[in-house]
Amino acid sequence: MTENRPTPETVYQRLQLAKMLESGSRASAIDVDAVRRYGAFVGAAIESHSSLPRAMDYARSLIQETAHVGGSVASGTVILADTMNRSKGRFTRHWHAPVGGVWGCMIHANTLLPESRRFIPMATGLACCEAVREVGVGDAVLRWVNDVLVFGGKLAGFLVEGYTEPVHGEEFTLVGFGINVNNCSFPADLSCAPVSLKQLLEKNIDLSDFTALFLSRLAWNFGLLYHEEAKELQGEGFSGNRGKHLLLERWLACSDTVGKRVVYGFDVMTSPQYQADVLGVDDDGGLVLRLEDGHQKTEYSGEIRYLESS
Repeated sequence: MTENRPTPETVYQRLQLAKMLESGSRASAIDVDAVRRYGAFVGAAIESHSSLPRAMDYARSLIQETAHVGGSVASGTVILADTMNRSKGRFTRHWHAPVGGVWGCMIHANTLLPESRRFIPMATGLACCEAVREVGVGDAVLRWVNDVLVFGGKLAGFLVEGYTEPVHGEEFTLVGFGINVNNCSFPADLSCAPVSLKQLLEKNIDLSDFTALFLSRLAWNFGLLYHEEAKELQGEGFSGNRGKHLLLERWLACSDTVGKRVVYGFDVMTSPQYQADVLGVDDDGGLVLRLEDGHQKTEYSGEIRYLESS
């Protein structure tokens, strides 16, 4: 029996609330009704499971099976599981997924242009960081590109992968998520220092309500991607200050990465490549780094870890 899970209706209600909150902040910068409409597909269908080996593998199977009978999985379909026993992050790293967390993935049909799709990882991490701050953890920050940290402890991680189904060649993006909510026991051999919302707030969190909040923020941020793409195609430019992409501007406001001393690597845990200072994030979401010899370079993939001295 699965724990209480949100329905599409509760996610949509949360999205409506987000629209009202945004209307009171920067109504002149964006068309909030358009953003809500663009993002309303997220959570339009929700599957809840008591246990899965891995949600992204299940999503691929669902896409394939639906294609074989002549259908197509609805974009925005969310797959949730109370527990997962083969969950993983980048490079097959194990992700501990017991009862009490938010584990799963969202299926997105690739209808965004490549220039907009590059912001999907940022949109996902930002959605979680915003949700975490909304429930009272104001110290939550984003580490490039989408890890959510609180006082150096990792609260959430995300994995974004492309998938082309073999029957009709339809392209999808799978957005995997793992958020520590009420789970407080972690394996001793984890490579990061994990932390959960329950530990930080010293109380149980309504898991269904938080999941709906996270999905509504995810819907809002995907709506922003479509909104900004439409404005750019119409020749109006992006909505952020000085023409910056609004999603990127919002991500920067939640991140503490700029100014940090970091170690970088494509697989930073097993193959760190170099140390550098983070100078900024460019308009495409790339990390601008200054190496020890003064040379500057920009990385668009890979990952970083903060050095203790930063």
